[in-house]
Amino acid sequence: MTTATRNLPSLVSDSNLARYLAEIRKFPMLEVSEEFMLAKRWREHEDPEAAHRLVTSHLRLVAKIAMGYRGYGLPLSELISEGNVGMMQAVKRFDPDKGFRLATYAMWWIRAAIQEYILHSWSLVKIGTTAAQKKLFFNLRRIKGQLKAIEDGDLSPENVKEIATRLDVSENDVVDMNRRLAAPDHSLNAPMRNDGEGGEWQEWLMDETESQEIRLGESQELGKRQKMLAKAMQALNPRERRILVERRLKEDPATLDDLSREFNISRERVRQIEVRAFEKIQRAIKKSAMEESLTHA
Repeated sequence: MTTATRNLPSLVSDSNLARYLAEIRKFPMLEVSEEFMLAKRWREHEDPEAAHRLVTSHLRLVAKIAMGYRGYGLPLSELISEGNVGMMQAVKRFDPDKGFRLATYAMWWIRAAIQEYILHSWSLVKIGTTAAQKKLFFNLRRIKGQLKAIEDGDLSPENVKEIATRLDVSENDVVDMNRRLAAPDHSLNAPMRNDGEGGEWQEWLMDETESQEIRLGESQELGKRQKMLAKAMQALNPRERRILVERRLKEDPATLDDLSREFNISRERVRQIEVRAFEKIQRAIKKSAMEESLTHA
């Protein structure tokens, strides 16, 4: 894969964005049959030219997805670079025989790579990475848009309370996160270059309307994960299952005190059982994923 992708266009800085976008537009989109044959060539023969064409034909997708994360205060050039890494990983693991288009599959890898980069970068300035804070981090701008509260500055007390309620986080967390993410956005109609060439920013925004193909892919992926989890849960005894569900899988998790009273054991013993059960689940899910991978190899 390294050989196949070493000649990819690179975006050194945001000032060269228009040039980069013009360059990646030169790579043609693939027809369904062409994409299928290229994917087969890579999967069966590790043909570097096939991998290169699969990656380059989707660089525009990476750029559009990266645009959707430009409000987090990080250089767009770095977001695109991380998204390209996710795209390469998607090509490496893509199985054309499953019937989906590469774009549907790659979106997961691209977004995951960008989100991990954002979280890692923000962790350097002490941003929290609990499940609730991650949810707040990636949903705050969307909910602000729904509340028509996108303007710069602090949120109104009413909006702070509404967002905190929706995401089940504290109001202080909402205020703090909003201030951290506060950054001036580009006008959607502003030209990407001072000379007016290169188009407008809005041409590269993500289309938030998901296609039927994407919804189907997400639904099937969710169903697969749910089946893996259900199968993995069978590795637990009733007490382990009960504690894991109450501590890890509930929106409002039970406290150690609650469960220690229920099972008449110490809080520390509950914590130990929770950790052990989670480790069992992890091993079982990894085993299921490996078995599925071997089945479709």
